[in-house]
Amino acid sequence: MGIYKKYFNKYKFPFLAAILCVACEAICDLLVPTLMSNIINLGISEGQISKVYSWGALMLMVTLFGAGFAVTRNILASRVSQRVGADLRYDLFEKIIYFSEQSVDKIESGSLITRMTNDTTQVTQFINGIMRIFMKAPITCIGSIILASMLNFKLSLIIYGIVAVVSVLIIISMKLSYPRYSILQKAMDKVNSVVQEYLIGVRLVKAFGTYDQESDKFEDANVNLMQKSISAQMIITLISPLMSLSVGIGTVIVIYVGSILFAKDLANPGDITAFTVYMAQILSSLIMITNIFNTFVRTKASTARIKEVFDSAGDFNGGGEAKKLNGDIEFDNVTFAYPGGSGVPALKNLSFSVKSGQTLAIIGPTGSGKSTVAWLLLRFYDVNDGRILMNGYDIRDLNIETVRRNVAMVPQKPMLFSGSVADNIRWGNKEATDEMLKQAARMAEADFISKMDNGFDSLLGSAGVNVSGGQKQRISIARGIIKNSPVLILDDATSALDEVTEAKVRKNLKDKTGKQTVIIITQRCGTAMSADRILVLDNGVKVGFGTHDQLMKDCEVYRDIYKTQIESSKEA
Repeated sequence: MGIYKKYFNKYKFPFLAAILCVACEAICDLLVPTLMSNIINLGISEGQISKVYSWGALMLMVTLFGAGFAVTRNILASRVSQRVGADLRYDLFEKIIYFSEQSVDKIESGSLITRMTNDTTQVTQFINGIMRIFMKAPITCIGSIILASMLNFKLSLIIYGIVAVVSVLIIISMKLSYPRYSILQKAMDKVNSVVQEYLIGVRLVKAFGTYDQESDKFEDANVNLMQKSISAQMIITLISPLMSLSVGIGTVIVIYVGSILFAKDLANPGDITAFTVYMAQILSSLIMITNIFNTFVRTKASTARIKEVFDSAGDFNGGGEAKKLNGDIEFDNVTFAYPGGSGVPALKNLSFSVKSGQTLAIIGPTGSGKSTVAWLLLRFYDVNDGRILMNGYDIRDLNIETVRRNVAMVPQKPMLFSGSVADNIRWGNKEATDEMLKQAARMAEADFISKMDNGFDSLLGSAGVNVSGGQKQRISIARGIIKNSPVLILDDATSALDEVTEAKVRKNLKDKTGKQTVIIITQRCGTAMSADRILVLDNGVKVGFGTHDQLMKDCEVYRDIYKTQIESSKEA
């Protein structure tokens, strides 16, 4: 539970105040049976009505004090637990934002959602329980045993035996429950993942009509969750009645033995009555303790999952100060294999360089490592061998914010967010003026924005569901342009555009003032032809680098691509 230390320190005083209130409330509850015993023994049995009133008034005052302490600790518990829950969710989200790509690959998004919602809720409820009832149960249980022993030691021996039996049942419950609750959380992850996959690919499901397959997939995950829930709950379902039975038998034995002791004048009626109340308190306390341990088991499983997130690797952060870089890029004998993959390098001994202001096109068959170049340049991963230089600096020696501040990325699959068109474009530069927005849109050939009902203030649905694929790409390109970074990467970012529109976008980028290096990752030979340099990859190996004319002479792979795409289209 070390990860919660900072939250305890932050809310230490209200937490301790709540614990103090719980302890005072428990003491008040413990005094009631003893006061009741005095009412019976010293008042009713001896016919002293004045003592009944005086002891009764004292019992009422103790009860009122107990109620006051209960109200106070409830207020403190609710406020502190909810604040801790809010802080924990924020810290988790902040950690996830800075996840390294390896961490993203390791923990799937459905599981992360479960950890931020279900697991944090479990922790919040546990903290609330500690401050409200969890501390009260052991105090009440131990206090009842002590006070019962002070009333009549012989009868208290029965309580010791019952507590021993219940303790064994609690230990069995804990050992059997923990692994089941860990499995239960994983089953919940699976349900979330299935739902999330469907929501992301809902249009594809509708297009292919795979409703039955999706329903079956969810049914399997849902049934599995149900079975794991039943399995986890079955332990407490079986143990709890056994505990109640044990304490119930103990109460019967107390009354039976008490009657014998009363007949021999070894016990008072008030003592037997108090013992019965103490047994009831012990029963409720033991059941509460069992629930505490089961809640603790669930919280322990949730804590392990939350800790895994906090312990996951974050973005690399090399030493050095933030620097303004130019667009000079050099890959020096770079070799890289994806962590946790097949082990086969995605790039092997790759070397090339591009000067600031130049346009580099990267082309090659599917799976040749084109996008990997972009991931490495953005330091989503670090190279296994070799080095990547920007402006002469090894990017591993630069602050990661510096690297990404100097590189703008337009991904192959555009990701838009709910909000206005202007908000989405300003992701690239939150300080951008309206005129800068219009200029970026013009360069991206996104003239359609001005024709929308509210122009740049038009609202987009989640993931941009209310615009076409080509419109999404042009908004995404405008977002990359407005960042105005020294390096702009277009990762097949014009695949949804027709050739005429794509050519206009390329021309606009070429005419842009300043020395911006543009890297175009593409599978279209027609797109690559206009670049200053073309890098040809095949199975992660550089098989060609130069201008279009040079590659047509020297690179067989490039010639094959050209013949397949350009010459065959002319013949057609």
